[in-house]
Amino acid sequence: MNNLLIAPVVIPLLIGMVLIIFHTNIHLQRVLSLIALLATAAVSGLLINQIRLDGIQTLQLGGWEAPYGISFVGDMFSALLLLVTSIVAICCLIYAFPTIGRKQQKLYFYPLFLFLITGVNGSFLTGDLFNLYVFFELFLVASYVLITLGGEKRQLRESLKYIFTNIISSSFFLMGVAYLYSITGTLNLAHLSLRIAEAGQDGMITTVAFLFLIVFALKAGLLLFFWLPGSYSAPPTAIAALFAALLTKVGIYAIFRMFTLIFYHEPQITHLFIGILAAVTMILGGIGAVGFWDLKKILTYNVIISVGFIIAGLVSSTTAGISGAIYYLLHDMIIKALIFLIGGTVVHLTGTSNLKEISGLIRRHPQLGWMFFIAALSMVGIPPLSGFLGKVFITQGTFEAGYFWLGGIGLVASLFILFSMMKLFMNAFWGEMLLSEEEEVGTTKGLLVPILLLTVVSLALGIGAEGIAGYVTQAAEELLNPSLYIQAVFD
Repeated sequence: MNNLLIAPVVIPLLIGMVLIIFHTNIHLQRVLSLIALLATAAVSGLLINQIRLDGIQTLQLGGWEAPYGISFVGDMFSALLLLVTSIVAICCLIYAFPTIGRKQQKLYFYPLFLFLITGVNGSFLTGDLFNLYVFFELFLVASYVLITLGGEKRQLRESLKYIFTNIISSSFFLMGVAYLYSITGTLNLAHLSLRIAEAGQDGMITTVAFLFLIVFALKAGLLLFFWLPGSYSAPPTAIAALFAALLTKVGIYAIFRMFTLIFYHEPQITHLFIGILAAVTMILGGIGAVGFWDLKKILTYNVIISVGFIIAGLVSSTTAGISGAIYYLLHDMIIKALIFLIGGTVVHLTGTSNLKEISGLIRRHPQLGWMFFIAALSMVGIPPLSGFLGKVFITQGTFEAGYFWLGGIGLVASLFILFSMMKLFMNAFWGEMLLSEEEEVGTTKGLLVPILLLTVVSLALGIGAEGIAGYVTQAAEELLNPSLYIQAVFD
């Protein structure tokens, strides 16, 4: 057993609880929050190294043996997501220091931030389906408050849509848990995999699988993304970037975990349906991205395109496809946080998100403009940037699996990304400067550091792909071989 597995959950949870007491001391809250996230990142790095050397790590809380106790399981997939989550959270937190108002910071912003990270980390590590629900609810409750931070009329309107959608989704989640427990008599993920493999995935279990797919598709924005564009463009920039980078990715992680470990016996039904959802998501997301002239809407619809593209790798069920999906998922968490921070900075400078009212920002803010250009090329998949390898391997995997139509739609979606991001770059950053320095309503002071950090990490993912490839390949092999997960839990 590895006690380190509980640390990414306990560290932000305990620090968040302490910060509730000192909610009026902003300086202390900033320091302790940053220390908590740095410690979580360090633990994630240690876990990655241990999993690389010794295989999947487990922890049975209270000494209760699986499947009777609460299991924490860290495979390479979850450990990589933990590390990237910490990096994104650190950068968003640093961006929040000068941009979130002092009044909001005193209203429990930092504890809520850490509780959200606690829920995300717990979702990646739990080996129990009910506790997956608990951790989902933890980060959702924190997000309900964070999305309303600022109290603007538009935020309140969008938060109602976001909250009601997730309440309905959570109700379906509980229904799925109840059905699955009544059929199998267990909620431990490894034990569920054994029980369903022994009994065979009959029609009832496949129906329950579709129920879980609806739940996680709502949370990931897979086709059921009607709530996402407004909800992710309403909160302050640091929070919107955190949401775009992490919250949909937890839904994607849950789909990967459930349909590689538990519901993998009828791929001609379940996986084909997921592939159709992914294709439609990419098409609709692409139409939204190219159709709007609002900076925030363009960025949020690009989040939707990436969800469909990542899920396409899962559908292939090949080593290349899964490896590409994992690599692209890691890239997308970094790059979405980056472009949302840059987009928010543009709005902060100009006071508008309408592209027709912005022009020539690169003349006065060249660092901001060129970092956005790098992020845009990375999203499109231009080599050697971080989006390239993921797209290549996902496309290869879909072709190997015979899903030529899905791989083709993925390539078309890349053209949508190219058009929308170049439209954004050419209108916001290129051309003649519309605003004088005196007319700018904000400043970039204190905002470029987290943006630069994310740009460096993105470049490292692309240029240093060879060093990361071994970890991604191991993660893919563990997902494609459920017996490794089961053996680690029960041995």
